[in-house]
Amino acid sequence: MDAALKEIAQKAFECQQVCNECFDACLKEDDVKMMAECIKLDRECADVCALVATFASRESALKNDLIQLCATICQACARECEKHEHGHCQRCAKVCFECAELCRSYAA
Repeated sequence: MDAALKEIAQKAFECQQVCNECFDACLKEDDVKMMAECIKLDRECADVCALVATFASRESALKNDLIQLCATICQACARECEKHEHGHCQRCAKVCFECAELCRSYAA
């Protein structure tokens, strides 16, 4: 696996973990209903990132399609998370933005 693909796999795995942590923390917030979109996007982002990490490490022929999708979902998740002041949301936004940028760069 080339270095760029390895970096994407590692960042996608990190993003998956951070999104799962954010999702879990959002469920413990006082106003869970207000966090509904954040929770939804955290779950979707974590799932796509898990696929990207797996497909990238296998060097699957479909990896480029998933990497492009990953950039899209990570960007959406980051934008939602950055709306919330919670530390877990801010960390998630940061890692999601990084993952989106890395995926866009690779796909270009």
